[in-house]
Amino acid sequence: MLYLACAVVFSSWLTIAFKIADRLGISTFQSIIFNYFTCVITGMLLEGQVPEVASITESNWFFWALLMGAMFISVFNLVAYTTKKSGVAIASVANKLSLVIPFLFSVFLYNESVTYAKIIGVITALIAVLLTCMPSSTNAKKSSGFDWSILLLPLLLFIGSGLIDTLIKYVEISFLDENNKNAYIITAFAVAGMIGGVVLLWKLIAGKERLDPRAVGMGMLIGIPNYFSLWCLVRVLKLNAGNSSSVIPIINMGIVLFSTLIAAFFLQERLSKINVWGIVLSIIAISMIAFG
Repeated sequence: MLYLACAVVFSSWLTIAFKIADRLGISTFQSIIFNYFTCVITGMLLEGQVPEVASITESNWFFWALLMGAMFISVFNLVAYTTKKSGVAIASVANKLSLVIPFLFSVFLYNESVTYAKIIGVITALIAVLLTCMPSSTNAKKSSGFDWSILLLPLLLFIGSGLIDTLIKYVEISFLDENNKNAYIITAFAVAGMIGGVVLLWKLIAGKERLDPRAVGMGMLIGIPNYFSLWCLVRVLKLNAGNSSSVIPIINMGIVLFSTLIAAFFLQERLSKINVWGIVLSIIAISMIAFG
C-alpha cells in the first residue's frame, strides 16, 4: 500500500508542478530537462554508485531504455503543454485514462483475466476522455473558430502515456529484477535529459530561448518525485505480478482524484459541466476496470 500511495502522490505532483511553473513564468521546457538530470543524480545516490556504461550498452534492455527516454521527454512536454492549455484536471484525466492501452496489452499478451465489467469500463473510459477534453462554451466564445488543439492535445497525451505504461509493463516483465531496475530507470532518464539538452543548446545558440535559472530549482522539485514515481510503479508491478490490469487502474484512479481536488481547491481551476461529467465517468470507468 505504501508504494501504491507514493506512486499516486508523486505522479500527481508532476502535473500540478507544471501548472505552478506556468503561473510563475518559469520555462517548463527547461524545467523538464533539468528534471531529468535530477532524476539521474537521484538514481545514482539511491544506487550508491555510477552505473558502468559498458555494462549498460551490452544489457538486453538497453534499446528499450533508449526508446523510453525518447518517449519520456516527448510525452512530458506534451503533459506540460496540455496542462497549460487545458488545465491540471483535464491533463490528468487524459494522461491517466490511458490505462486502457496497457490494460488491453495485459489481457491479450499476458492472458490476464477480463470480465464484462472491465470491458464496459474500457468503453466508458474512452467516452470520458472525449467529455473531459471538450472545451466549455465560454472558452469556445473567446475565438471565432474552434481550437482543435484543446481536443487534440489530451487525445495525443492519452495515446502517448498509454504507450509508456505499456512499455514499462513489458520491460518490467521481460528484463527487470531487483539488481538492474535502478540502472534501467537511470539510463532512460539520462537519455531523456540528453535529448532535451541537445534541443535546448540548439535553441540557446539560435537565440530562440534564454536560460532561465529558476528552471534549475523547478527541475529539482519535479525530478526527485518523478524518479520515485517510476521507481514505486515498477515496485508495485513487481509485487503484484500477473495483476497489472487492476493495479494500474487503481493507481490512475487515485491520481485523477488527487490531481482534480488539488486543482479545484488550491489552483482555482474551473471546469465546465461536461468536463465534470467526464471526470465522474472516468472515475466510474477506472473503478469498473480495477474491481470488475
